[in-house]
Amino acid sequence: MKTYRPSRAPCPIGRSARLLGDRWVLLILREAFLGVDRFEQFIERLQINRAALTSRLAILQEAGLMERDPPEGRRARYILTERAHALTPLYREMAKWGSEHLFDEAEAPANWRGGDA
Repeated sequence: MKTYRPSRAPCPIGRSARLLGDRWVLLILREAFLGVDRFEQFIERLQINRAALTSRLAILQEAGLMERDPPEGRRARYILTERAHALTPLYREMAKWGSEHLFDEAEAPANWRGGDA
């Protein structure tokens, strides 16, 4: 199982990359910004396997980006923390950049409206 080890790099980008450089972490946060908060919803929306989702949710909790409510038991919700909400401008800029630079003229990118909650 993948675990979170905070970076000790002197560079803030290096430290950020340790946590946010994982594809699944970025996509789980995206879905949470869009309102997904249940384990099964993440599975359905991302087509991620259970082990990968479990480990990434644990990493996000350890890093203080998500909280599990209730902390134990079934039917928990995964809730973004204030630390995660501080990433909203980054996600908006990533969506803007991707829309402007990674789509052909004939393609229409999806409109990302997350992070407003």
